[in-house]
Amino acid sequence: MMNLSLNLPRVWSKKRLTTLLAGAALLLTTVLTGCGGAGKDTQSPGTANSSTPASSSASETAKDYPKVVRIGYQKGNTLNILKAHGNLDERLKELGISVEWNVFPSGGTVLEALTAGQIDYGNAADGSGVFAQAGGKEFVYVGNDLPNPEGMGIMVHSDSPIKTIADLKGKKVAVVKGGNHHYLTVLALERAGLQADDVEYVFVKDASEGRAVFETKQVDALGSWDPFFATVQIDLKPVTLTDGADYSPNRTFYYSTKEFASKYPDLVKIILEETDIADKWANANKPEVVKLLTEELGIDEQSIRTAVERRTYGVEAITPEIIAPQQQLADTYYRIGLIPEKVDVSELMPVDAPWKPELGK
Repeated sequence: MMNLSLNLPRVWSKKRLTTLLAGAALLLTTVLTGCGGAGKDTQSPGTANSSTPASSSASETAKDYPKVVRIGYQKGNTLNILKAHGNLDERLKELGISVEWNVFPSGGTVLEALTAGQIDYGNAADGSGVFAQAGGKEFVYVGNDLPNPEGMGIMVHSDSPIKTIADLKGKKVAVVKGGNHHYLTVLALERAGLQADDVEYVFVKDASEGRAVFETKQVDALGSWDPFFATVQIDLKPVTLTDGADYSPNRTFYYSTKEFASKYPDLVKIILEETDIADKWANANKPEVVKLLTEELGIDEQSIRTAVERRTYGVEAITPEIIAPQQQLADTYYRIGLIPEKVDVSELMPVDAPWKPELGK
């Protein structure tokens, strides 16, 4: 694991001081009762007292905190940056809580682990949440990243006669089924006056397979997402027909089990706030982020720099304005047959929840 020696200014609010005093009280109680301190521990949060109301303050729920919070992340995403930065581990340590970081290959596998009770919290793309809900999984959206529409796109070969989205009619387009770039392709086709099935989709299992079939010209176009989108742009010099701007916000969401969010809303709030702190550091220190993600992903530095530079990091609380495009995505997936029935995403996206973070500017 890469250790970053980073100094990040912190804003000490009255609410923050209350949380720290509660943590101190918890540690004092632990000493007096002769119990062991927090550390590497595999105890499930589900063993805590389930009678704690969701609206309880940190001081009221401190005695019931879990010893370990289990977080799922993917290499290269914002939780990876949070892990490397270390500020969440430090803040939770003040409350006698350790963080167990679990790495997964995709957002879909993060949500599988979450809904199976193997982790308490994680993040994944917008489409992953819709698929999980359509599959009857139990979870809740607790926040999201800032939009990143430029982080996905549709490309054709530099010598291709295809010049516009409309020219894709009857052509082969490689996408990962249900991915953000697949969704972008559908929206772009429909805006160009075509139907979603006016192209021949070649469904690939991941970004590397998509690049392979594109590079060998087995397909006419490729949909991809950062940092792999940037890698293809840098290496193959394709023509980008469109990115996601004006089509989709391309948000990544933060998810929690319903049990964890209900029992520990103040801990969810802390995770979101500390993620935003790490994100703001990332915006001000992009060369260091590039170095971190280059080492984590094993992708060339130029491609990572391109992906990082066109992105703004930050956390947002769930609002009606964020729910609306997520519902549009769900409706589109149902309309084109990717999910078997309609879903109402607002059922899992509470607004003004007790874990709503206080975000600095």
